[in-house]
Amino acid sequence: MSENDANWRFAEELVAESDELIAARQHSIELGIDAVSPAVGSQIAVIAAATGATRIIEIGTGVGVSGLWLFRGAPGATLTSIDIEADHLQQARRTFTDAGIPIGRVRLITGRALEVLPRMNERSYDIVLVDADPGKVIEYVEHGLRLVRAGGTVIVTHALWRGRVADPAARDEVTVGYRTLLKEIAASDAVISALSPVGDGVLQLTKRED
Repeated sequence: MSENDANWRFAEELVAESDELIAARQHSIELGIDAVSPAVGSQIAVIAAATGATRIIEIGTGVGVSGLWLFRGAPGATLTSIDIEADHLQQARRTFTDAGIPIGRVRLITGRALEVLPRMNERSYDIVLVDADPGKVIEYVEHGLRLVRAGGTVIVTHALWRGRVADPAARDEVTVGYRTLLKEIAASDAVISALSPVGDGVLQLTKRED
């Protein structure tokens, strides 16, 4: 095992998940959903807490693993979560209920994110979490930056896409999409950005004041 692999494993195993998170993660595995890893979850919880988030949009609900982590960091927030799979959203609703999250703090929307997001109010959210169809990541981020307020943050999971983004020989469409996104963000003056290697990579974009 390389030094980097050892560090990655240590970071993942250091995180202690609640019983509700453990149960939700198991449901994700059973449904074939690639939920955020424990280390990624703890990182987005820290971002939610540091942001003082009260309004959050999540693109890609799964069964609620990432949502639980967001609520851990911002327990008073309201979460709007979008997913195309109605059965996933039903399980997510049970996940949030079992965790004791008030029903009024969760709004679950069944539909295609690119059809739902244009109806959301601009500059109205503290955090947008992108954890959905990797082939549309650039479009999701564009919407996310439109929706977050100045000082708000867009979080993109899987930003290193199976370890392929760092490999210049990897030229598949999804990998190129993430690589293009990272290069464009690094050159942008509109955001402050950071790329973390935890999990499958986490990109954080905080929108600058106008």
